[in-house]
Amino acid sequence: MKGERMGFLHIYCGDGKGKTTAAIGLAIRAAGAGMRVHIIQLLKGSDTAELAVLRNIPGITLERCERNYGFWFNMSEENRNALRSCHDEMLASGYGMVRSGSVDMLIIDEFNAAYSLNALDRRAAEAFLTEKPGNAELVITGRDPAEIFLQSADYVSEIKCIRHPYEKGIQARRGIEY
Repeated sequence: MKGERMGFLHIYCGDGKGKTTAAIGLAIRAAGAGMRVHIIQLLKGSDTAELAVLRNIPGITLERCERNYGFWFNMSEENRNALRSCHDEMLASGYGMVRSGSVDMLIIDEFNAAYSLNALDRRAAEAFLTEKPGNAELVITGRDPAEIFLQSADYVSEIKCIRHPYEKGIQARRGIEY
């Protein structure tokens, strides 16, 4: 990627379906261009259809907690602390990859939700994302990004829900919503 300025912060946010999908699309595009992409998924532990494919694309690595803790609001304080610890370990590793130059793109899926729930080290996240060290593209997803990240972002894409089958009582479908 010589001659191209990198190091931008991208935010995919909003109440619509497709924030993770947009970030994954960007990951695939980047990998196709020879970039090294690392994806960290926060607050997600259940199996989703994209995992098997992503793990087989050269240039893309994926990390998530080994255990499914369920929904934050249903967790015990012990499980919240364990999940927070897992998130902090993954994020520290991802930050290290960016600083060392071993990845060209770091995607942190559901970052905004984890940040607002205090399910990660907020000070470390703020310092890293506002500093934007190195030349890696940084991508965060999730509803309601904090103002500090909106002010630091180079790209902000809001995905707005106009209509969704949930409104008709249709449950999430494998391959479409997960």
